[in-house]
Amino acid sequence: MRNPWVILSNRALRKLYHELQAGDAFIGRLAVKYGEEFIFLDLEARGVKAYPSLLAQHLARSKCFQAQVFSHFMLPHTRLIRDRHDLIKTANEYGSLGVKKVVLKQDRFNCGLGIHLFEHIEEVMNLASFGNLPYPFVLQPFAEEITDVRVIILGNYLEAYSRKNPYNFRNNLFFGGEAKPYKLNDEELSFCKKVMKRGDFPYAHIDLMILPDGRFYLSEINLRGGLKGAQITAKDYEAKVEELHRNFLQKYLEKNPQAKVWE
Repeated sequence: MRNPWVILSNRALRKLYHELQAGDAFIGRLAVKYGEEFIFLDLEARGVKAYPSLLAQHLARSKCFQAQVFSHFMLPHTRLIRDRHDLIKTANEYGSLGVKKVVLKQDRFNCGLGIHLFEHIEEVMNLASFGNLPYPFVLQPFAEEITDVRVIILGNYLEAYSRKNPYNFRNNLFFGGEAKPYKLNDEELSFCKKVMKRGDFPYAHIDLMILPDGRFYLSEINLRGGLKGAQITAKDYEAKVEELHRNFLQKYLEKNPQAKVWE
């Protein structure tokens, strides 16, 4: 049996893919194309480790996967819609609750470009029924007057800021929004850490929605995100991520001193 390998690039990963075995490790973000998500499962089943974890990397790519895994952290009645059956079931649920406006989140879209507001779930059903809305997607009741907070956690570095766009509900900073520093309380910070632990995120960009009555929920989580509005610079951000990766590599080599490094 050979010594463990630690892979530092996607090029090396692709080259050595079929030779990887339990105990090997990959450091960095996998360059997985749409439709290749099975790679996460294959590597996990073969005992290959990754940093960030394979679970975190898969979750970061899909709002639908997040809705499945983090549903109990999200706004009540947030639903993953996989097909027409799910949509009809959710229409009944929202009808019984008196839910009118709904927010739809398309999978794999960023910067608010896949977020849509509908006056009623029946509008969503009409679009989906005539093939104008591909499954899967996420639905949730529309929450009025929320505070949208971005939280950045990189090792010991913590930053949070609110985002507000007066011109649309998406609070997108790239299209006229503004950011202000936000002071997380202990409960909110603890919540973020619980979300990261559940998804095995070593670092994260976490978006919280805070309701006027103080309740707060997870909107989404990612390994990376836009830094517009953040105090940390792109250069410092990248340096902190690289430091976390180096620390993982150092600990891996201490545990596996005979490991071969592939760059």
